Amino acid sequence: MPELPEVEVTCRGIAPHLVGRKIAGVTVREPRLRWPIPDAVRSLAGRVVRQVRRRGKYLLLDCGEGHLILHLGMSGSLRMVAAGTPPGKHDHFDLGVGGQLLRLRDPRRFGAVLWTAQAPEEHPLIRHLGIEPLSRALDGRRLHALTRGHRAAIKQFLMDGRRVVGVGNIYASESLFLAAIHPRTSAGRLSAQRSARLARAIKSTLRAAIRAGGSSLRDFVGSDGAPGYFQRRAWVYGREGQDCRRCGSQIRRIVQGQRATYYCPGCQS
Repeated sequence: MPELPEVEVTCRGIAPHLVGRKIAGVTVREPRLRWPIPDAVRSLAGRVVRQVRRRGKYLLLDCGEGHLILHLGMSGSLRMVAAGTPPGKHDHFDLGVGGQLLRLRDPRRFGAVLWTAQAPEEHPLIRHLGIEPLSRALDGRRLHALTRGHRAAIKQFLMDGRRVVGVGNIYASESLFLAAIHPRTSAGRLSAQRSARLARAIKSTLRAAIRAGGSSLRDFVGSDGAPGYFQRRAWVYGREGQDCRRCGSQIRRIVQGQRATYYCPGCQS
């Protein structure tokens, strides 16, 4: 599933092609995504895209009188292709701009193309989202305060988008490794020092993933069609039974909240 780094890579890739451009037209081939594509989306021709930004795992296209909200779902990707490029089986939506198409490919149809005339921060899908992990709002002091009183394992806490948004499964495991924290540690038991270490590790992990173009485990590609390579550099994710690159212990795999967690028993306590 595309997480924050993959969505940020997409955002940075499409923004130069969209900002300041007039929408030439919209094509909806399959309106039945996770939620039906609203009729308002079909009448965007003539509007100018003023800004493209990310909130959590949502892409927000400011069109002046409202925002187009895009989500990649479990298997989606957004690519810039030349106008007239024949669509594939899973290419469900095109936004035409300047001789190009912003094309949504979504094999599982869990993505979203929505419209809101209100401030996007007030949209029901967005208003509950937690702190942006790459912002200044997340530091050791804030993370320590957020975890007080929580008995949940820190791995599951990090994946709760109401607390910290967009970290995701791969990056939670990697961040906890860098911070030398066992994934089953109760969130409420983190000291201020360990919280600061974890906040730094989250930022470092996400930034490294963005530089690598994200992770392409199945379907994700960037706006230029290139896959991400972060998973090839992972310290623990997907490396069960292999030697830890730091201490030589064998990487272990456990299941938390129906998701695989990887950790090093030698480095993480």
